[in-house]
Amino acid sequence: MTEFKPCLGKSACTDDGTHCRACGRPHKEILRTRQIIDELADLIQAANYSNVEEFTAYIARKTGHKIHHRRKQENKREKTASM
Repeated sequence: MTEFKPCLGKSACTDDGTHCRACGRPHKEILRTRQIIDELADLIQAANYSNVEEFTAYIARKTGHKIHHRRKQENKREKTASM
């Protein structure tokens, strides 16, 4: 597993090569992350939520739970396959 390094800001991000020299993440990953954030922002604006912080905290919490669940399932499959 690799460790996530957040963007240092668009002005720090480099466009040449395959990875950003500032944060080390692949350009494709950075682009996809920006697209997802834009889609979430569009959803929030369309829903006209007044409690944006609560919605974004909910998304972060649910995403974290989903990742932990998937990793747990993956570990179970790996253990079963190695028997």
